[in-house]
Amino acid sequence: MSALESEKAPQSFSKSGSFSLGELVRRRPETITFVILIAICVAVSIANPAFLQPSTLIDIGRSSVVMGLFALGVFVILAAGGIDVSFTAIAAFTMYSMTVLVQTKLPGLPIALIMIIATVGGALLGLINGLLVHQLKVPSLIVTIGTQYLFRGFLLSFIGTVWIMSLPPQMGAFGRLPLLQFETANGATVTLPFYFLALPIAALVTWWILNRTLMGRAIFAVGGNANIASRLGYNLRTVHLFLFGYAGALAGLAGIIHVCANRQANPFDLVGTEINVIAAVVLGGAKITGGTGTVLGTILGVLLIVVINSVLVLVGIPSTWQRLVVGVFILLAAGFFVTRQRKR
Repeated sequence: MSALESEKAPQSFSKSGSFSLGELVRRRPETITFVILIAICVAVSIANPAFLQPSTLIDIGRSSVVMGLFALGVFVILAAGGIDVSFTAIAAFTMYSMTVLVQTKLPGLPIALIMIIATVGGALLGLINGLLVHQLKVPSLIVTIGTQYLFRGFLLSFIGTVWIMSLPPQMGAFGRLPLLQFETANGATVTLPFYFLALPIAALVTWWILNRTLMGRAIFAVGGNANIASRLGYNLRTVHLFLFGYAGALAGLAGIIHVCANRQANPFDLVGTEINVIAAVVLGGAKITGGTGTVLGTILGVLLIVVINSVLVLVGIPSTWQRLVVGVFILLAAGFFVTRQRKR
């Protein structure tokens, strides 16, 4: 069952009319992600009530933005049966080159134009992936591994390798711009940054594309069976270009937000975060083979990964254990979903 069908058929009753938990999980696999997320939050809150402090919750929201934008792009590609590991290289390329451009050539460029140019730049790099995947007729994993090294190599060879510790003023100001700000009981100021809005807006746009447009139908059709989708009249070239262009645009946006949030531009940033992002999408109920998944599940998967990492730090578990815990969750989720599919 595709995610589109799942969104339109949330019923969770058996043929006899009684409530069926198994049917609910089969139709909405993100239910398990939601239950796990709630269970972790409840357990940690009991063990350490500080977890529910506004500052902790806002930190989780802030940490979800860049990963969430990446995950939405990866999910769209996974829904069509592909996979992309070059999104961090696209983000690094756009964020660093844009920072250098503004700093050296266009110091007065408004932040809105900076974000638009970074998003368009990411889309153009993504289109390279789409063209190569379609023309070479090879798995997208192979193509994006190659372009990941290509984009990073070009960045480090021709644009720069020096950390930029002093951002252009408009970029630094955007990173500090508050959406919500208040003081806690102990006098500390807690701020939810304005750039947080990028994640819910991107999630709504992605949901609309997948569930209300012909392109969304084409994406899930290609993820179900590309040959059948082609015979039904879907243009695979158009689908591939849109998939990777859209994922690249989200990566470019995530990159510039990452720079503004951290108030420095490091060309070596984001290396190795691909696994966490793909894990979030898989934990959200999407299949590597394509044709399934929801935007809501993807966001829940991102929150689960962020909460797990935050919890491990909060309880004093070394960061080296984070990958182990995430790996265990992925294996458990994969085993559960495969078992449900076989029972079906």
